[in-house]
Amino acid sequence: MVVAAGCGVGGASSRSLSSSQALISTAEWLEFESPQVRVELFRDVARQSATQAGTRGAVLFPIDLNGEFVAAPAIDANADLLGPTDAGAPWDLVFESRGDRFSDDRRDAFQGLSEREAAEQIARSLLALWNVKVDGPVTVVRVPGAPYAAAWIDGQLRLNPSFVYMAAAPTR
Repeated sequence: MVVAAGCGVGGASSRSLSSSQALISTAEWLEFESPQVRVELFRDVARQSATQAGTRGAVLFPIDLNGEFVAAPAIDANADLLGPTDAGAPWDLVFESRGDRFSDDRRDAFQGLSEREAAEQIARSLLALWNVKVDGPVTVVRVPGAPYAAAWIDGQLRLNPSFVYMAAAPTR
């Protein structure tokens, strides 16, 4: 009897997960994907945000607008969410200290930043893009496995760490 087993060579897709699958999976797996794969996942999320902008229902960027959930404004597929956005930091960000916390360890996957530092830059970029105006601090919460990339709910910015890995991928 002869038994053949596949060794995983050839034929495999260069992208093993869809962006939706990546959001509900363990974020740290994305660290082992190539930067090109993470960039493509980010661009896919951005394209979906353009399609969903202003709609209701299950969306990747839900925001609470006057007590009603709608999709946030679209993200540009070429946006650099790690870039400076607010020149003066109009938001006092407070990172949730209970439960699942953003790591303070610096990683190549975050262009040398820690997950927390990358999350802070991404949070500021999203708040600026969405034109969020608040009195007082904004709590940033790490929400692994959430079916959305980021959400503005009850004065909290909820960030999926898988989206942080996607958005932090170098685009140049």
